[in-house]
Amino acid sequence: MAEIKVPELAESITEGTIAEWLKQPGDQVEQGENIAELETDKVNVEITSEKSGVLQELLKEPGDTVEVGDVIAVVDENGEAGSSEKQEASPEKEEQPAAEEKTTAEKSENKGDTKEQESTPSDRPVASPAARKLAREKGLNLNDVPTRDPLGRVRKEDVEDYEKNKAAATPKEAPKKENASAPKDEFEGKPVERIRMSRRRQTIANRLVDVQQTSAMLTTFNEVDMTAVMNVRKRRKEAFQEQHDVRLGFMSFFTKAVIAALKHYPLLNAEIQGNEIVQKYFYDIGMAVSTDDGLVVPVVRDADKKSFAELEQAVVDLSKKARDNKLTLKDLQGGSFTITNGGVFGSLLSTPILNGPQVGILGMHKIQWRPVAIDEEKMENRPMMYIALSYDHRIVDGKEAVSFLVKVKELLEDPESLLLEG
Repeated sequence: MAEIKVPELAESITEGTIAEWLKQPGDQVEQGENIAELETDKVNVEITSEKSGVLQELLKEPGDTVEVGDVIAVVDENGEAGSSEKQEASPEKEEQPAAEEKTTAEKSENKGDTKEQESTPSDRPVASPAARKLAREKGLNLNDVPTRDPLGRVRKEDVEDYEKNKAAATPKEAPKKENASAPKDEFEGKPVERIRMSRRRQTIANRLVDVQQTSAMLTTFNEVDMTAVMNVRKRRKEAFQEQHDVRLGFMSFFTKAVIAALKHYPLLNAEIQGNEIVQKYFYDIGMAVSTDDGLVVPVVRDADKKSFAELEQAVVDLSKKARDNKLTLKDLQGGSFTITNGGVFGSLLSTPILNGPQVGILGMHKIQWRPVAIDEEKMENRPMMYIALSYDHRIVDGKEAVSFLVKVKELLEDPESLLLEG
């Protein structure tokens, strides 16, 4: 028999939740084959079998929390496929509890004990962990559950069948009149559904609250006339896509502008560790991506060294991996500054929350045509975007934050200057 344990995940991750079993008892598994998916605070990790054989038993259920090193399944290296749960004890071992019970009873008679014999550990029926868990959840006594197993082992399916038959045999009670003195529930009988938060959603919630409590976060705003950027995209998009096989979007322009502004105002590319400011001289830019499981922030490494096409391709690749749940821990670790784009959902203005321990995050928003004063006499409709910078006031002063945002605005309104900024 070979035990399958939760492997070492990452320095900051010590536990996870069983999201899904990819194999079931009785299935043949090969060495290195994925058998389960583990949901952690950051990404989903696939657990592999270190041995070839037949999956013998699942010791954990989907939704169970497990720690690194926990045994979650057993593989029989000499088993045959299709023979699930062969971990059952031999007939001799199965008969042992009955023999022990008989011996106990005989001792009780010899002592003249007239009381009914008390329950002992040997009275517990032989059952799989899944069956015991389900019985506890449903409030069922395993001794009442019939089983088709020749050795008398109660399985999860037996518990499910017993519950269904019991529910069908129970006559429906006539509706009772509501007791006027009985306390009402908080929703006064209105329909609700309770959905368990995923581990990732819990982590997101905790981190957002932690950032609010541990940083002095402020937000400053400005607006950008996107006319020049949109003109460049209009003129160059077809040739760009034909040459690089990727669409020329807005993210590459914003990333280039942010990196140039960070070089002018480096404290926004730093973090606080204890009583020290850690100044970073690299530019790993996080790109917030919304998925069905919540917000994730994969990181574009060395973004300052990438071309427009490489930045656009990196954003496409990371977004696809995020939505396909294929991000690795390396994709999410680190990052010196973050960009988030609420405009794709129609947001006109927002105050982004810091992605700790970073001290700056830029929020992009929807481009909307608005009348703009060109000079004292002339008005024009222009494609305008509000941009927002949230920053940690503990190390970034208001003047520096405002100047950073003005720099981003100036670079975007004159996109050719992005080439000069390097």
